[in-house]
Amino acid sequence: MKKVTKRYNLPVVVERDRHGYFAYCPELQGCYTQGDTYEEVFKNISDAILLHIKDRRGERMELPSLVSLSTIEVAA
Repeated sequence: MKKVTKRYNLPVVVERDRHGYFAYCPELQGCYTQGDTYEEVFKNISDAILLHIKDRRGERMELPSLVSLSTIEVAA
């Protein structure tokens, strides 16, 4: 029997600061990482998301479903 792989499209936020890059997945609470380069942080967040999903599946927990991902403009 062939194993079925489910695919997810999840939002990821990548921020840059003086120490490198920080990334998190707003849909998966507590799923975040860092890296020295954009490429490194993007690979790291992909790995973190995969581990997060596998852990939730192992605990038989449902993945949260995104209600809204929006942008907002403010004047400061």
